[in-house]
Amino acid sequence: MHIIKNPILPGFNPDPSIVRVDDDYYIATSTFEWFPGVQIHHSRDLVNWRLLTRPLNRASQLNMLGDPDSCGIWAPCLTYADGLFYLVYTDVKRYGRTTQAGASGASLRDLHNYLVTCETIDGEWSDPVFLNSSGFDPSLFHDDDGRKYILNMLWDFRPGHNRFAGIELQEYSTIENKLIGPREVIFKGTSIGLTEAPHLYKRNGYYYLLTAEGGTGWGHAVTLARSKSLRGPYELHPDTYILTSRDRPEAELQRAGHADLVETKDGETYMVHLCGRPLRNRGRCTLGRETAIQKMTWRDDDWLVTIDGDSIPLLEVPAPTLPEHNFPDLPRRADFEGPELPIDFQWLRSPWPAELFSLTERPGHLRLYGRESIGSMFRQALVARRQQSHCYTATTSVQFQPEDFQQMAGLICYYNGAKFHYFYISYDDTIGKHLRVMSALPDQVQSDAFTAPMPIAANGSVELRVDVDFERLRFGFRTNSQKWTWLPEVFDASILSDEASAPGQPNFTGAFVGMCCQDGSGQGRAADFDYFEYIERGYQSNIEGI
Repeated sequence: MHIIKNPILPGFNPDPSIVRVDDDYYIATSTFEWFPGVQIHHSRDLVNWRLLTRPLNRASQLNMLGDPDSCGIWAPCLTYADGLFYLVYTDVKRYGRTTQAGASGASLRDLHNYLVTCETIDGEWSDPVFLNSSGFDPSLFHDDDGRKYILNMLWDFRPGHNRFAGIELQEYSTIENKLIGPREVIFKGTSIGLTEAPHLYKRNGYYYLLTAEGGTGWGHAVTLARSKSLRGPYELHPDTYILTSRDRPEAELQRAGHADLVETKDGETYMVHLCGRPLRNRGRCTLGRETAIQKMTWRDDDWLVTIDGDSIPLLEVPAPTLPEHNFPDLPRRADFEGPELPIDFQWLRSPWPAELFSLTERPGHLRLYGRESIGSMFRQALVARRQQSHCYTATTSVQFQPEDFQQMAGLICYYNGAKFHYFYISYDDTIGKHLRVMSALPDQVQSDAFTAPMPIAANGSVELRVDVDFERLRFGFRTNSQKWTWLPEVFDASILSDEASAPGQPNFTGAFVGMCCQDGSGQGRAADFDYFEYIERGYQSNIEGI
């Protein structure tokens, strides 16, 4: 029997939405403040997946300058009808206060929902059609009479009200390209609250409403309800939650929720869902919120359950009876020989990448222009890829000639502006050109920390390296291909996680590793990176040279 091994999309790939078109399966996932927006993966057997495209890739579609950390693109919904792919999503401009103890600020949010379309999944998608701003996690339902409806959770900021006020529904007109008719809350959710991520389906005369509840952390769950009428009332599944890791610390896949359904040509039903894999000795999910898949079955009473009926997410599930379809492995090393970034890499917020970097100004190199500081919500010259394994090694070679302490460039392990370890080259009048590490620590009294500077030669390139083994992170460097020199410090990789945070802050992404360059003087001093190599591997108990 063929097996699907979870997660199918490792690393930061949350909020999956899946669609089948003939023999092809596509999953769209959230990208938050990373540009271009929305990742779409492709498979033909539900076992093997490849990153295919990011559809929101130009300024007329998406401008996230100023979007706070973990805002931007939330919860895309990908569907297909009438010869078109439809993609709806939220662009979050303000997060606002949560219900978490210790959180501060007003509970106001700015949540704008849009729709784009394309005839081909990897083509040029349309400019956005604005839908509404009443809540987040929009989805599009195509009814069998040809009418279409937008669903989203409703955000209610009023004191004494449930901020997650339920799932609202409103008709969408493809002729007028806007929502029409009344909007109506069709489902209030269950007692665990935080009802979001609606998806609607029709089967055997029932409308089925799938939602996520309990928050995207340890209490996450997938709730199912059904009705004979589109607008309800909806009755809950006899088990209420059809997939969850709540109160199940033995489950390898935690945080299970935010799901979507797909059916194979042979009528087999699968459910993709968000999950997290915590570090065993820290309990933090440095790989972010990932995407897994479960095989489901319909009971005789027309209710959906996991194949073993216990609603626990599994690491291995039976694959459908489809021909195996492998994709070529992506190269471990990027040499920056072409005019475009390799698809694994993204940058932050800006739809104008030419302001941040160039692959043509010095052929065979990625040139980063020194821009604003790490943590800026506007123009950061930071290009990085996802961490997709608990253990990996990444290396790069950089040429950089700083003239003062405000100019920095190097290798970064990054979650957001409050959580990173940055191994950088800089300069000061006392010691000249040097290397050091700056860390932003969200769980310490002192939120930023620096290692002692290490002088290096004034000219030439420097190779920088990071080795991550679960929660342990080490940096090394070398020049002229000599033996690696390792810094004596062992850094805490677990801070690069959702769970390491001050109360009430949005933390919905994952760890990245990459290259960046800053110039606080405003001169735009550039750094040239010759290559970037990322190698996933098994755990190593010690490091060469230690």
